[in-house]
Amino acid sequence: MFSLTALIRRAAQVNPNAIATSDSGREVRWREFPQRVARLASGLKQLGITPDERAAILALNSDRYYEFYFAVAWAGGVFVPINTRLAPPEVVHWLNDSGARVLCVDSSFLPLIETIQDQLPALEHIIYLGDDAPTEAKGWDDLADTAPIADAGRCNEDLAGLFYTGGTTGRSKGVMLSQQNLTVNALQAAPILQLQPGDRILHTAPMFHIADWCMCVGAAIVAGSNYFLPAFEPVKVMQSIEQQRIQKMLMVPTMINMVVHHPELPNFDLKSLETVMYGASPMPESVITRALQVLPQTRFCQAYGQTEAAPILTMLRPEYHTTDQRSAYRGKLKSAGQAVPGVELAILDSDSQPVASGEVGEVCARGPNVMLGYRNLDEQTQTTLQGGWLHTGDGGRMDEDGFLYIVDRVKDMIISGGENVYSAEVENTLYQHPAVGQCAVIGVPDEKWGERVHAIVVRKDGAEATEEALIAHCKSLIAGYKCPRSISFQSEPLPLSGAGKILKTELRKPFWEGQDRNVG
Repeated sequence: MFSLTALIRRAAQVNPNAIATSDSGREVRWREFPQRVARLASGLKQLGITPDERAAILALNSDRYYEFYFAVAWAGGVFVPINTRLAPPEVVHWLNDSGARVLCVDSSFLPLIETIQDQLPALEHIIYLGDDAPTEAKGWDDLADTAPIADAGRCNEDLAGLFYTGGTTGRSKGVMLSQQNLTVNALQAAPILQLQPGDRILHTAPMFHIADWCMCVGAAIVAGSNYFLPAFEPVKVMQSIEQQRIQKMLMVPTMINMVVHHPELPNFDLKSLETVMYGASPMPESVITRALQVLPQTRFCQAYGQTEAAPILTMLRPEYHTTDQRSAYRGKLKSAGQAVPGVELAILDSDSQPVASGEVGEVCARGPNVMLGYRNLDEQTQTTLQGGWLHTGDGGRMDEDGFLYIVDRVKDMIISGGENVYSAEVENTLYQHPAVGQCAVIGVPDEKWGERVHAIVVRKDGAEATEEALIAHCKSLIAGYKCPRSISFQSEPLPLSGAGKILKTELRKPFWEGQDRNVG
């Protein structure tokens, strides 16, 4: 049986005296954690979170975020983490599309919710996560002031979480992940990360992201101790590693880059840090080389996947993180690793047939971690899960040892600083500006972010619009990380294919000339 709540009951059995969560002076031991979750679940049930009802959260990282996940699961509900970087119209879409009845929010986002609350017809209750709850608001700890309820017993194929991902058509899609999907994927990753009972784990990557959720489940699997930073900040990360003797953590390559090149790095004792998992965007070789030099005691594991896979499909184990040409593990550093146990990986052509070893095709996978489907999007679900395979939309090749190399994207997607940006969504936003006649959004190389969002715009005859004006227009409608960081204008029409589609491959060429691959 695969059950998220069963994991925390086991953790209480096998490591009862260990810290489960520690944050801002609050500390809960594993022996206490299931009972606290059962009381919180009781409070949520009284607000209408019964089996399959959705509860959302919009907040920075905290111990209460961690409790939220398991309390919703205990009540039998479905958790919906909201990206903290979204613009108000996007938050409205996520909440309305999910049909969330309850929203947990902290002080950073309560003002935003107050401005859009009249646009959220399904939302019935707002729970405040901070300690300084407004007098009229229901606080998180208030939910625990109830008698505990029995676990709803959700397991296996029961829906557990709704994680939204960007849409190729400009609208975010709700990825439905089951109890099995989320439990299995953490079990697949745990041995490679060498998670051990009692590990001290730091959450600094955003907890709304499916990758950090994998670390949340991993901590429960080994009854580890969870520590939290509200958001990533290099000095605070290094302070936490030193003070809490952190052993395991997740960071995206941009975060690792900021830490290993920080001038204050030598001032901190980071010897406790055993393993860092990274992913969400490609790792520049110069950054991982620097990391291996300045953190010689730390093992690095790369994870590749997507939300639809809960999220990990492949991992590059620590021994392959080497630039030593004498090593038996040399030559794999530019790969995304091998399939994790339980995942079958294939490179398929446009007819869904396997290609020869070393040839490029679409990366496809199947396994018990692959999603149930997209919420209320049957046609897109069938397309993505065509033939029983998850079609990732990434172009790649596999070598004779089963190592995967990502070379391009079939889907029109950009990964900037670990965040997925779908070009169609940005283009739809640009087209809402009256001066835009034609536009194309592409990813271009960026030393800090891997890729940055760049727009090429043809203005309507007689219309005027500056780069600054168009970027400001985008920021009013979509999250800042999705907005173009740069815009170039041209007077001639954009190049089109015979079918009338904009030839983005031609538009990308000048930017990616001399690069190893056509994505960051």
